[in-house]
Amino acid sequence: MPMRTAMPGTSFFDQARNNAWSNFRLLACCEKLPQIELTAGRTSFFPTILQTLNHILIVDWYYIDALKSGGRGRDCFTSANPFADITTLAEAQRASDGELLDFCEKLTGDAALEMVTLDRGKGETAYETAGAVLSHLFVHQTHHRGQVHAMLSGTPQKPPQLDEYYLDCDAVYRGSDFQDIGWNDK
Repeated sequence: MPMRTAMPGTSFFDQARNNAWSNFRLLACCEKLPQIELTAGRTSFFPTILQTLNHILIVDWYYIDALKSGGRGRDCFTSANPFADITTLAEAQRASDGELLDFCEKLTGDAALEMVTLDRGKGETAYETAGAVLSHLFVHQTHHRGQVHAMLSGTPQKPPQLDEYYLDCDAVYRGSDFQDIGWNDK
């Protein structure tokens, strides 16, 4: 994954990087749970941890595809739960996060203002700026990660800290996360 670089005129790369780090922490925690905990019914928008994590990934696929004019559109939603196990879901989320990081690293201020076509289903199409789509995607991820975080409180696994932004002055507190993700900085 890319190292931290200066992004004149945009903070989307930093947001994508923090997003990937939060996903890494959350999924590392979830990977320690037995399958029964991941699929147990819980109080939330989606009834299980695994279903919520699948939803986060599917929506990522949809918006990243739209940002890159990939052509999949609503086909991203073909399966509500494409992954039945946490290991393959985590691998797919890491790949999706890498795609988003790559997109955001190359994004310029002008490109953030370009229009993105969104297939809203039933023959409806919407048009939003790339910046608006990215902002929505980051809010969506944060919202549903929060739900998984709350659901983890009902498991034997302590929820990870997700309310940090990766400030340089806090490097000592993030442990080996960045090295474990494959980033060269500390």
